[in-house]
Amino acid sequence: MMYSKFSDQHLLGLLKEGDEAAFTEIYDRYWKVMYLHVFRMLRDEEEAKDVIQELFSTFWLKKETIQSTNISGYLYVAARNKVLNLVQQNKVRSDYLTSLGSFSHEMSNVTLDQLDEKDLANALEREIAKLPDKMRIIFELSRKENLSHKEIALKLGLSDKTVKKQISNALKLIRSNLGVAGASILWLIFLR
Repeated sequence: MMYSKFSDQHLLGLLKEGDEAAFTEIYDRYWKVMYLHVFRMLRDEEEAKDVIQELFSTFWLKKETIQSTNISGYLYVAARNKVLNLVQQNKVRSDYLTSLGSFSHEMSNVTLDQLDEKDLANALEREIAKLPDKMRIIFELSRKENLSHKEIALKLGLSDKTVKKQISNALKLIRSNLGVAGASILWLIFLR
């Protein structure tokens, strides 16, 4: 059959009966004009291609229930609706990302008064307890007993350099394990 000579109404009748060649002819007639229509609205090649793909897939899936006899009118309205849905989805996604960014920014500015100090102190103690024994002892002598590096070195028979390095490594481990908020608290509590 020469489908290219058939009218839209005839092709639509064949399509409703499941004629794939009729669908191919409709696709060939309308895909380019529909693509240009969608591209003008979206100004994005890949999104326009996706919309056209979805448009014709839906057209095929709903072939038995299409009421319109005007294929081009049906496709234009369906394309417009798909574009509007896509724009709405992108707006929702954009609003969500903006909201998430604002929340993240607000959380990074949380003050010490707003945080549960007991929970933070417990988390800090757990992290200190996880340190290797030598590192933990040196760290506790420095931060809890307020001994200088020199005093710790004399007390434990170590060099000043070793004590300094152990404290530095302990701070790095604790910061890493507590994350950003914990590191800020650590700084406020211990590094004053």
